[in-house]
Amino acid sequence: MNRRLWASATALVSTAALAVGLAAPAAAAPDPAARAPRQTAAEKTVAAMQPGWNLGNTLDSVGADETAWGNPRVTADLFDAVEDAGFNSVRIPATFGQHQGPAPEYAVDPVFLDRVEEVVDMALDEGLYVLLDVHHDSWQWVNQMPARHDEVVAQYDALWEQLAERFRDHSRRLLLESVNEPQFAGVDDAQAYALLDELNVRFHEIVRATGGRNADRVLVLPTLHTNAEQGRLDALTATFEALDDPNLAATVHYYGYWPFSVNVAGGYRYDATAQADTEGTFTRVHDSFVARGIPVILGEYGLLGFDRHTGTIEQGEKLKFFEHLGHLARTTGVTTMLWDNGQHLDRTTFEWQDPALFAQIEESWKRRSGTASTDQVFVTPGAVTDQTVTLQLHDYRVKDVRLDGRKLKDREYRLVGDQLTLPAALLERVVGTGAYGTRGVLEVRFSKGLPWRIEVVAADAPVLADATGTVEAFAVPTDFRGDRLATMEARYADGTNAGPHPWTSFKEFDVTFAPEDGHIVLRPAFFAEVTDGAPVSLTFHFWSGRTAEYTVTRTGTTVTGTVG
Repeated sequence: MNRRLWASATALVSTAALAVGLAAPAAAAPDPAARAPRQTAAEKTVAAMQPGWNLGNTLDSVGADETAWGNPRVTADLFDAVEDAGFNSVRIPATFGQHQGPAPEYAVDPVFLDRVEEVVDMALDEGLYVLLDVHHDSWQWVNQMPARHDEVVAQYDALWEQLAERFRDHSRRLLLESVNEPQFAGVDDAQAYALLDELNVRFHEIVRATGGRNADRVLVLPTLHTNAEQGRLDALTATFEALDDPNLAATVHYYGYWPFSVNVAGGYRYDATAQADTEGTFTRVHDSFVARGIPVILGEYGLLGFDRHTGTIEQGEKLKFFEHLGHLARTTGVTTMLWDNGQHLDRTTFEWQDPALFAQIEESWKRRSGTASTDQVFVTPGAVTDQTVTLQLHDYRVKDVRLDGRKLKDREYRLVGDQLTLPAALLERVVGTGAYGTRGVLEVRFSKGLPWRIEVVAADAPVLADATGTVEAFAVPTDFRGDRLATMEARYADGTNAGPHPWTSFKEFDVTFAPEDGHIVLRPAFFAEVTDGAPVSLTFHFWSGRTAEYTVTRTGTTVTGTVG
């Protein structure tokens, strides 16, 4: 709920209560039955798991062992580092399909099963809650359930019978998740909902039947695709109602508004559309589950572009996303589990690869932080003007503004409401006559939360040059002159869109183009969907607001590029 609306509602309730108190001679004792219901054991467990972290691309790897996707073998030191970072739980995805034998037993390789148990025990021994899930099996073989129903069900049942038996007496800090991101080939949503309901019910029956601590262990059920669209939530709600088991939790995943999440279709900013998508997701999840006493685990969250590298999204924009998401999770009572396939916490040094990003995530577990419309101000040497940045104060106040650690005096900047103006005199002093690039760093400090960092960048119009190359290796020589590439548009001469994702002129960052060492590289994936012999007009958009025009023509495997 909006904080101001909440405050207004609270004030109205308080006023009404005061009026009643003045009118009545005495107040009756509160009725215990009217109090808010106590948290169930499942709600307490899921709340205690906040925040959580994913051991991604490890036991879930499709390959010979847990190192198949590039991460080292798991050691107890890793979970020690996770716990030290403030996490209270870890999700351990495991893929079993390649480790299962043939029908009818579908026996799991005992060496792999022992290793899964060993890793689970390492995390439990560290004092962490653990969520174990059946992971890439969802697309390896579970998705064939419509065509091979009995075979898939038999394999699924056998798998969970073995897992339930293996973990029946483990600590109740171990939770089990039926299947990751369930999906079913060749059926519509109604049929898929029925199939998922069948799997979730079978999972529930199998685990509960093994007794021991499995009799009341918290079990976690996903929506279809682990998606938070209302239809998916409603279908899972029906399963919860039918099972009528207080020791259940729901799980969904969230990777943001898709154009922003991968930086395509002009979605390079965490703008109002992207924010509304995040808000809508948490509102639906809260209203569908949390408000009904069903605890929710956001089993994975992040940005999809991070699968390539975290630089696919501009730093300030991703910080705003994680700040907002953390706030919404905290205020709606959703437990979060950060997806990390090795791009966040270095599995060897146990250092966070982007400390500023982790600091933002960590702070969001406790409170909001002020943000701003941008974290970079571009100044053209010799043509310096005032620049204004809009602050998102989140009901805080600005304590001070610092430049490279030095507290600025009030006369050195102007602050009116949420508008921070950096006068030309200040900016000119910062950029001086030095080289292009970052010339100073401002920090806006708020009454609470993290400061907001703004780079002051000396920049001028980028200069491009003609080039030749091939569809496999083509790059536009670029003197960026301090500026930074935000996105790229591609159109044919008739105005239609060129390249992948033909429904938009804005192409996907890094998949089709990327700035690299004095060049803008055009990837083979871009030329793979460009018409042979048809010139393509490119518009490069830079973070300063500048644009640059360029034309490329593919002739067979040869590519020529010209300025303009």
